Amino acid sequence: MTKEAVLDGSDAKPETTATADATPARKGTDWWAEVKGIFWLVLIVLGFHSFIAKPFYIPSESMLPGLRIGDRLVVSKFAYGWSFVSPTIPNPVAVFNSLVLQKPEESWIVGLPFMHGRLFGSLPERGDVVIVTPPGRRNDYIKRVIGLPGDTLEVRQGTVILNGRAVTRGPIHYVDIPVDTNSPCRDDEYLGARIDMPGKGMVCHLPIVTETLPNGRRYDTVELGWSPGDDYGPVKIPANHVFLMGDNRDRSADSRFALSQLGLGGPVPYENLGGRAEFVTFSLDGDATLNPLTWWGSLRAGRSGTSLHPDRTPS
Repeated sequence: MTKEAVLDGSDAKPETTATADATPARKGTDWWAEVKGIFWLVLIVLGFHSFIAKPFYIPSESMLPGLRIGDRLVVSKFAYGWSFVSPTIPNPVAVFNSLVLQKPEESWIVGLPFMHGRLFGSLPERGDVVIVTPPGRRNDYIKRVIGLPGDTLEVRQGTVILNGRAVTRGPIHYVDIPVDTNSPCRDDEYLGARIDMPGKGMVCHLPIVTETLPNGRRYDTVELGWSPGDDYGPVKIPANHVFLMGDNRDRSADSRFALSQLGLGGPVPYENLGGRAEFVTFSLDGDATLNPLTWWGSLRAGRSGTSLHPDRTPS
């Protein structure tokens, strides 16, 4: 056979037939592979939420003026080590009841039984804003650390007294919080505070007192006059416990109140701390709907990136 004959390909089999024969038959969706992919994705997300950081939504006004209903935060889960409240284990039944049966009061997380100690544990610093799970419950609160182990703490006429010395309180001044759906400033909560401020519109005109803790960290608290929590103690804070209070002192169920009053029941074991609040990611005024076009307009200006670490008075 000549070279030309080989190049002509007259004796060779058609390449198209071989190519067609080699084409594999089309297969259906590999559902098992899809399920495994989703499983690993969910596991990674839950692991990140359990051990690194998780988002947190502010559902109440107990931390006014610094935190408002509608704020979304980042909470670092590793700040104090890990404990029995650290893992994020979803409860499918609770999720179904909340989304389908409209029972939002049930926690979406499965609670583990109490276990002593923390892995790589450490105590918070006085003044930290923390997430805490009340003993025997599964829902999270957000409060500020005021007392540490060994402290003797009491409250007299609204003034916190630590180890026999009153926490420094500055003069009353005012903060104007814009009124919106998530911050309605109702008269039954803040009598006479809702006013129309020239240039600002409708605002909640709140009386504020700045507290400075012994370590120099300072923050603002709302002062509405006498309330049942204005006189408390004294109590000696046990080892590995912390005393927590809300900044909205007259509207906060915290360590001053019994569990039956939806409080924290006194000093809280440090195992119940779920993490430290770091900063606000974004905040919504409550007017957003399922229509995505309403989301941008519901954002509160100036809230994103707000640090939740209190300032420190220079020594």
